[in-house]
Amino acid sequence: MDHFFTAVETREHPEYKEKPVVVGTDPKEGKGRGVVSTCNYEARKYGIRSGMPISRAWKRCPHAVYLPVNYKLYAEVSSKIMKILRKYADKFEQWGIDEAFLDVSTKVKDYENAKRLAQRIKQEVYKKEELTCSIGVGPNKLVAKIASDFKKPDGLTVIEEKDVETFLAPLPVNRLLWVGKKTTQRLNELGIKTIGDLADYNSSLLAEKFGVWGTQIYLSAHGIDRSEVQERWEVKSMSRDTTFEEDTSDINYILETLDALAQDVHKQLVESKFTCKTVTVKIRYENFETHTHGRTLPFLTDRLRDIQKTAHELIREFLRHERKVRLVGVRLSSLVSTEKQRRLI
Repeated sequence: MDHFFTAVETREHPEYKEKPVVVGTDPKEGKGRGVVSTCNYEARKYGIRSGMPISRAWKRCPHAVYLPVNYKLYAEVSSKIMKILRKYADKFEQWGIDEAFLDVSTKVKDYENAKRLAQRIKQEVYKKEELTCSIGVGPNKLVAKIASDFKKPDGLTVIEEKDVETFLAPLPVNRLLWVGKKTTQRLNELGIKTIGDLADYNSSLLAEKFGVWGTQIYLSAHGIDRSEVQERWEVKSMSRDTTFEEDTSDINYILETLDALAQDVHKQLVESKFTCKTVTVKIRYENFETHTHGRTLPFLTDRLRDIQKTAHELIREFLRHERKVRLVGVRLSSLVSTEKQRRLI
């Protein structure tokens, strides 16, 4: 889906159309401590992005429309969209609230058929939900995912198997799934800027420098992905993280940002009708060194103060020195539905 949260808000409030819209927390005239959950393309023109401190977003675009996160509404719309998508697939795998993989191997005989199927899906989603989506068609999940991001919003990109390497080669290496900032930085230091550079690099050297992961990204650079589309019925965890605009050693600012993230994910927890038992924090230092630390509570909870208190206790051991911090995050897991009272592992 295209900028899903803000697209839903604009559908509900047509007066927001063509205005920059930011979903997150109250910026409080530039003094808010929360983060941007998502923003539309008009807001992105001002340099606003997901995970950015809301105060910085406000400074870049104080005239934007700022809205609180309404998970209940987004989840309801998501459920309707996923129901539409599911009927078109042999196998269906939902990826978060606004993405999905569809295996349509027996539904179509060639890529032209697949393109027409994708067009029908786009038309039905728009007709029933008044929302646009971008679809990528490819021989596997990796290529389809990259293709879906190629032309947004409202895009449709079809990559046949014979064209995969040509399509991938000029793209930045961080367009590959699971290649984040840290890996991108290490690859760039080796002179690897594009996916084509990675495909041409010595596979043995990659394995030597990155281990098994080196072999995996080498195969990915050639468009090879053997993972299957798999149905996922259960929510395993909920998380939020943010990368600071500038690395910081300000403990109060770090803790306030952690509180805002906890508040954000807590809202999703409650509106999704879950309780949790495990709280995990994530921290990344300026040199990209990353740590996670979790704690399983002796009780189930959906109270914000339990989550924030635990998160504070877990992260403080990583703040005992003045190393600058690049990213912090909070994850809730060991979820139990308050409706069905069943454990979701």
